[in-house]
Amino acid sequence: MLLGTVRRKLTALVGFSALAAIAILPILWWLMHHELIDTARERVPDVTNGLNEEIADDLQDLDVTANSVAGDGDTIVALTKHDPKMLDEVTNAFRKAYPDLDILIFDADRKLIANYGCEAPQQKLPEGLELGAHVVLRHGCEDSKKAPIAVATTRAIGNLGFILVCLPLDAPYFANAQKKLGGQLALELRRPDSFWTLAYATPGFPRDTLDDATAKGKLVDEADRTWVVAYFSPPVLEGAKRDQLELRFETALDVTDIKRIVRKHLLIAGGIIVVITALSLWIGWGLASRMALALSRVNDAMRKLEQQEYVKVETVKTGDELEDLADGFNSMVDGLRERDKLRVTMGKYMTEEVLQHVLAGEVELGGKTLEITILFCDLRGFTTFAEKRSAQELVGILNEYFTEMVDCVMGQGGVVDKYIGDNIMAVFGAPVSRSDDASRAVRAALAMRAALVTLNARFAERGIEPLRFGIGLHTGEVVAGNIGSVRRMEYTVIGDAVNLASRLESKTKELDTDLLISDATRAKLDDSFVVEANGEISVKGRAQPVTIFKVLSHA
Repeated sequence: MLLGTVRRKLTALVGFSALAAIAILPILWWLMHHELIDTARERVPDVTNGLNEEIADDLQDLDVTANSVAGDGDTIVALTKHDPKMLDEVTNAFRKAYPDLDILIFDADRKLIANYGCEAPQQKLPEGLELGAHVVLRHGCEDSKKAPIAVATTRAIGNLGFILVCLPLDAPYFANAQKKLGGQLALELRRPDSFWTLAYATPGFPRDTLDDATAKGKLVDEADRTWVVAYFSPPVLEGAKRDQLELRFETALDVTDIKRIVRKHLLIAGGIIVVITALSLWIGWGLASRMALALSRVNDAMRKLEQQEYVKVETVKTGDELEDLADGFNSMVDGLRERDKLRVTMGKYMTEEVLQHVLAGEVELGGKTLEITILFCDLRGFTTFAEKRSAQELVGILNEYFTEMVDCVMGQGGVVDKYIGDNIMAVFGAPVSRSDDASRAVRAALAMRAALVTLNARFAERGIEPLRFGIGLHTGEVVAGNIGSVRRMEYTVIGDAVNLASRLESKTKELDTDLLISDATRAKLDDSFVVEANGEISVKGRAQPVTIFKVLSHA
């Protein structure tokens, strides 16, 4: 009965997984479609930024030409003498350098006296042009309604006249920009409370998509092509308006090939999923039968295990993981036999290190004498600190603090014995004794000092006052073992050395320092630790005073 049920369920599981894979196809299509949009949109800033830089360079050319011609002494002489030939010589260099620019020169009465580049130049300088500013002119320097829009600038030539330099945004301009930037370009105009009208578009621009453009870019299909269309207003032309005339550029990027690749990949992925689904169903049925047999045997053994019968399962010789399943179950049975013996003891230990040694039989119940180094760390002024905060916030801060401090202790092989409020008691040398336990303890204390600095920096960013602590270290003999009652025990250490370590931690308050060690600990350290003697203290129960040291650093 179990054999058939398991086989059907496992086969159904494979089938459901295959169907789920097929159901993912629409999600995959949606993701790939959005990937197409994102990929296409990534190209939009390149074009818009590039065009903005191109316009900025052209405006600089306008300014250079206008300033240079207007400020040239020969220009003033030519106007004074009414010498057209001399004026031609002055402007000739700029006409060669910037052939796309139109240059008009007017006399002091704003009447045209020289024209370079215009077919039908304006005969009089338009009123209201701000000298030195950039301005958008509907027909540029021309006096023809057919002339293209242009960006212009005006300069005074002493008190003898004016120069007007125009950059027509015409077909050659857009052809050059398209060559540099790629994609198709268009220019639109409008006045307040009116619609945008097309002023110019490159020959390949998909005009039917003009109304679909967005600032970020929108994917639009037109005939057999797919475009990303976007509009933008060049920041460099924000102040270049005349008669409330506004302009904006549109760019259209052909992403048909990208879309074709995405669809191709989707079809391939779909075909692979379908083939794998069919293959999985066929293979799944065979695997399910073999797995069902192995699971059936394990199930029978499990039923006996529930009755506390530690029987092993007969291994199915399949040469794959099914054998591992049976072997693993048999190993589990062996482990359960041992686990039952130690289950009660295991639940009474708090740390992984202690637990491992208990299971290994290396900790004597009742305790044994060990030489260890004890570390006490207590926060300063924590009562005042806690009064300003809610219990929830205080617990969060303490947890963050304890996490950092405990990591430092464990990083040096120490064991956190207990927490006493905001006080941490840690031991180095119990239950595992090492020759450099004292050095490990001091390194842990120095790491805690550094960690507190980093932690306080994070607290400062959140407006939390810095924490301060005091740490005391002492090395001596203690009794390490199980303390408590028959029902609840705790592995810990007791003895005079523990009390002295706690006394050193308290002494840090009086000496206004954060880390004190005893002479017993100092004797265990090598010369790589930089310490400073800090007098002696008397301890109750000891005839001789204890010399204490500050720890400054570790090389």
